[in-house]
Amino acid sequence: MLDIRIEKTKTPKAKPAADDPLKFGTIFTDHMFIMDYETEKGWHDARIVPYGKISLEPSAMVFHYGQEMFEGLKAYKTEDGRILLFRPDKNAERTNNTNRRLCIPEIPKEDFVQAIKAVVKVDEAWVPEKEGTSLYIRPFIISVDPFLGVRPSNTYMFMIILSPVGPYYPEGLDPVKIWIEDEYVRAVKGGIGEAKTGGNYAASLKSQVKAHEEGYSQVLWLDGVHRKYIEEVGAMNIFFKIAGKVITPELTGSILPGVTRDSVIALCKEWKLPVEERRISIDEIFEAYENNTLEEVFGTGTAAVISPVGHLRWENRIMQVRDGSIGPVSHKLYDTLTGIQLGKLPDTHNWTVQV
Repeated sequence: MLDIRIEKTKTPKAKPAADDPLKFGTIFTDHMFIMDYETEKGWHDARIVPYGKISLEPSAMVFHYGQEMFEGLKAYKTEDGRILLFRPDKNAERTNNTNRRLCIPEIPKEDFVQAIKAVVKVDEAWVPEKEGTSLYIRPFIISVDPFLGVRPSNTYMFMIILSPVGPYYPEGLDPVKIWIEDEYVRAVKGGIGEAKTGGNYAASLKSQVKAHEEGYSQVLWLDGVHRKYIEEVGAMNIFFKIAGKVITPELTGSILPGVTRDSVIALCKEWKLPVEERRISIDEIFEAYENNTLEEVFGTGTAAVISPVGHLRWENRIMQVRDGSIGPVSHKLYDTLTGIQLGKLPDTHNWTVQV
């Protein structure tokens, strides 16, 4: 168990007004969690301090070799005033999966969860209450050795910052438009596609800019070898409902194992709704569209929870999903997941953790 030192800010910030739109990732709370790592000491000096700048050497390895990782989860305020986290143990597991791939020291699961609960507790007054809002939690680890040379760092910083947020997509539950990338690739099996690290997102920026210029919200990536199998959207995993079956790409090492993805699969199985994790090609998707069996498309992720997709562009082909409205399965999944997260529905899976 961590011995966390707490230093409260002497100059608290003004909190957002109740009607503030809370644009995603732009507002930060009063405090942050920091813990250091040295080879001789392991993880040590856990502390919560006022949110502020950090000082690093220009030669810090994170700037030159990209050895870093990050996570994302949320805290929700219930109608009776409790603050709930959603499956933080899964984020802890994924953190260590990423750490192993990037040669970053692992953090014990219980320490990871304790640190999150502690910093959220200190800034609990920042958890917004308006419908559709939450407190976004960003844990991350950076390599800080002042050294120019390609090797794993010997020193690291683990930090957690907090941000009150509204919906990730301005469209909310209105279906988004997705651009299917056929020129660039994001990841290949054996690479770092399944790790939550900045390099994956840097690789996606070129396509993201191109998609935005064409009026699309996100990019859907195809596999990097055959260039035809569906992988994931830039900020989400992806699901297709075809002829009554819910299908999502299987985890083969190049796709991030999403916590919301895992939750959706569990709910579909619970509802006796056929769900398959398998390889699925863009040709199969287009054929289903042509045959009128492509019933729903939706993304899943911590930020958006469920994001219905109403429009897919593949090369010069446009696929309009349904009539531009959210589908019944997408809507039920959104209502169920947010209901559990907000304490409005029974948590039969024991997914929530109270702060």
